[in-house]
Amino acid sequence: MQTRLSVDVVRRLDDFRLEVRFEAGTGVLVLFGPSGAGKTSTLNAVAGLLTPDEGEITFDGEVFFRRGRPGPARDVPPRRRRVGYVFQSYALFPHMTVLENVRYPLRGSGGERRARELLERMRIERLAERYPHEISGGQQQRVALARALAAGPQLLLLDEPFAALDAPVRELLQRDLAALQAELGLVVLYVTHRLDDAFALGQRLAVLREGRIEQVGTIEEVFRRPANEQVAGIMGIRNLFRARVREASAEGVVLDWEGVRIEAPPQAAPVGECVSAYIAPEDIKILYPDRPVTGALRHNQLDATVAGSGVEAGHRTLRVRVANGRELELRFPLFSYSPLGLAAGERVRVSLRREGVVLLPPPGTGAATGSSRS
Repeated sequence: MQTRLSVDVVRRLDDFRLEVRFEAGTGVLVLFGPSGAGKTSTLNAVAGLLTPDEGEITFDGEVFFRRGRPGPARDVPPRRRRVGYVFQSYALFPHMTVLENVRYPLRGSGGERRARELLERMRIERLAERYPHEISGGQQQRVALARALAAGPQLLLLDEPFAALDAPVRELLQRDLAALQAELGLVVLYVTHRLDDAFALGQRLAVLREGRIEQVGTIEEVFRRPANEQVAGIMGIRNLFRARVREASAEGVVLDWEGVRIEAPPQAAPVGECVSAYIAPEDIKILYPDRPVTGALRHNQLDATVAGSGVEAGHRTLRVRVANGRELELRFPLFSYSPLGLAAGERVRVSLRREGVVLLPPPGTGAATGSSRS
């Protein structure tokens, strides 16, 4: 039977109401959202550092917390939940050496041996006798991870663990943590507000907003098919626009985007109403002026003017302005379209891939689309 965490709790806080319900199995579930969304409060409830007003938390069949639900009330103290927790501040004991920090959760004569094994596993055994102020941020993070794993938990909680680290250190730690998760078969809840961190480490994503989970699914599902406009905004999805539905049939949907005609695949769309839609930057293509257009590129051809461009991680982004004055963002490999100038002010013709135009449900719908199970 697969190890599984189940969370269904309510807690009234000073500035909002936390009401979360989800399940997570072996793997990494990312709790994603803006500051103040309830991500850390959710971790604290699972760890026993925050007591919900009502609900239930179970892990691998054991009830960690129950109040106001069928069955006897229960609230297991944090020390008995055997949950590993890495705080954003690392929370290392400054008066203890690295070895003493990692050994702290352990009991018995074998504690030091286990602690040294973990230091070796985290590649910091040479730092055993140093104090936290004598080592770098990345090394402190490794100590915090080793200490969290010392008691052999099956559930690991990570609260913005890489936020203060430089990119190369962060990427190395992410790879090591992914290997540890697979090796130990851990259930990991990973809090972050950085989308690149979520993609680097997570398999599934739970999007939180104002204390509630808006959507849970694989990272690809949530990014490609956000449940609603709020999720799209939280995910930082580009090319989000409002348009009026002119036609809707089994053949497809026709939108009027402020005078620009856009075709989309068949989707639920009330004719005459304004809807939110988006198209991923990768689904917009530049058309070569001297080549025939066939297949998927024959739809949604628009004249545009290059408004600006940039380079990031081997890809190029291009902003173009279309006839209604609005801008769209394109993203493509660095050396694509090299015969074309694509300088600011250049005229180009682009195609919005019809199958890439996605209509979003109205605000307030689509919460936890798909499944809350991990």
